[in-house]
Amino acid sequence: MNEKRSTFGSKLGMVAAAAGSAVGLGNIWRFPSETADGGGAIFIIVYIACILFFGIPLMAAEFLIGRSSKANASGAFDKLAPGTQWKWVGRLGVLTGFIILGFYMVVCGWTVDYIIQSVTGSLKNVSDFSANFNTLLTNSPKQIGLMVFFVFLTAYFIFAGVQKGIERSAKIMMPVLFLLLIILVVRAMSLEGAKAGIDFLFKPDFQEVKSTVFLDAMGQAFFSLSLGMGCMLTYASYFKDNTNLTKTAVQVSVLDTLVALLAGMVIFPSAFALTANPDTIVSDLVAGGPGLLFITVPELFNQMQGSMIWSAMFFLLLALAALTSTISLMEVVTVYISEEHKVSRKKALLFVVVGVLILGTISAISSQFFNILDVVSAKVMLPVGGLFISLFVGWYLDKKIVYAQLTNDGEIKFGISFLKAYSFILKFLAPIAIALIFLYGLIG
Repeated sequence: MNEKRSTFGSKLGMVAAAAGSAVGLGNIWRFPSETADGGGAIFIIVYIACILFFGIPLMAAEFLIGRSSKANASGAFDKLAPGTQWKWVGRLGVLTGFIILGFYMVVCGWTVDYIIQSVTGSLKNVSDFSANFNTLLTNSPKQIGLMVFFVFLTAYFIFAGVQKGIERSAKIMMPVLFLLLIILVVRAMSLEGAKAGIDFLFKPDFQEVKSTVFLDAMGQAFFSLSLGMGCMLTYASYFKDNTNLTKTAVQVSVLDTLVALLAGMVIFPSAFALTANPDTIVSDLVAGGPGLLFITVPELFNQMQGSMIWSAMFFLLLALAALTSTISLMEVVTVYISEEHKVSRKKALLFVVVGVLILGTISAISSQFFNILDVVSAKVMLPVGGLFISLFVGWYLDKKIVYAQLTNDGEIKFGISFLKAYSFILKFLAPIAIALIFLYGLIG
């Protein structure tokens, strides 16, 4: 164990950082889209079940790999499975994080542009929101400039270190993010006609059940919790030895799910209250993606009194959610280069920044390249990484290590039935579920 390795300074900072890693734009655009497509409340019920039975066990698996090794995503497997090919699972996670940064930073830049548009009042005067967004998409120099700003903003927190950068920023940004969400929820709920949106979210209609609802919910749960990309594993390597890994996984999952539900409570009531043609509401939300955040939502906010304030708050919320994710992704790659290639943290960060700027520039210029990075990372690399992490802990890793990490060397009391159930999930249920998600993503 490396005694000089950085650790999070407090439990609050640790949970805030891990939750910040999980919370991202996917909570705010992918969750409402999947919920609309899945029939509303029915999807949410299945989604929460997937979080409980698959998401939390998989997150705990990443946590125990990270803390037991006290190493980066690749080094963790080298320590726990020396002389084997398991190290490639960690390297896949690092590569996945790097590729995601290559296109995600461009999207982050869009949030900055829309904050500026909101604050200056130009968004208030837009009549065609689709054309407004397309104008940004076709302005490559502007996209590159915004992307560069966000890359250096992220790098600033990585440069500051684990406690002074990652932890301190999370302890500030996560409360602000929740505060903004709650204010926006109150505003959305106050709209006349908002009740229809709340009913759609929380009143199950079993006639709306889709045959693919489990796979859709499982996929959303998996991606929402940032599993399979090395983030949770890397952050867990900074956990203190007395951290309750299962409890932390539960706390992070609850916070992540709460953000998704609150985002739904902003978007659905607003959509049902403000959309002129009710028949198009669900189909517009199902379309999801960037169009939901940068076309549909701004158009909705523009109909509210004080639209400048509400749209500025919403896009600031998006930027904060994006930033907490990019910080974790950049940390994964930076600490890997630093530890595996024996270079200083500063030099490793420089390599990462240059690489991300190159990928981000190409993504801003070429929508085809952007889409390739998105599809390959989300539909191939993430599920494959998650599958092998589940198999590693379920089948390969010494059960004494698993027991020691989950119980903190016996200090936390778990029943034998709990440990057997956990092992069964990682050995059989989770791999099968992830494999189905993988196949569904390729052929769906």
